[in-house]
Amino acid sequence: MPSTRRETRAERQAVGEHLHRRQHRQLGSEGDRPASPFGGLPVSELAILLGFIALVFGFIRGGAPALIVGVAVCALGVLEITAREHFSGYRSHTVLLAAIPAVAAATGLVALLGEPKQRGVLLVVAVPVFGILFWLLRRRFQTARQARVARVARPPGR
Repeated sequence: MPSTRRETRAERQAVGEHLHRRQHRQLGSEGDRPASPFGGLPVSELAILLGFIALVFGFIRGGAPALIVGVAVCALGVLEITAREHFSGYRSHTVLLAAIPAVAAATGLVALLGEPKQRGVLLVVAVPVFGILFWLLRRRFQTARQARVARVARPPGR
């Protein structure tokens, strides 16, 4: 009859090795996809679809308002899905989530001051915004991922 102590030690070692392998692997999705705040309604997916349709319509017909609305609606749908996955620790979308405000800052600068003669001036605004947000978002994701891995690795009932 095998010793209970030996079984417990072997089980602990196996769990430890499993966690060690998880921590040193490429980041992918972890656990189940986070639930939508809209319940069973695929609001974000519909926004992406409708935004794409408006974008194609505006491109074919040459309508700037339809293009702008299409890009905005599509971006909102993508932003909702990526933010939900990122902040829950499911999948990292750090680059995308940092790039959106950086592009918005550069766009806002052009809207306020007009197009600069040297486009490199826009990088003076966009790059620091991107860099700071990338760093903050990456740290936030790592914290959320650790919490998610701890929840997923914990056996039910304990």
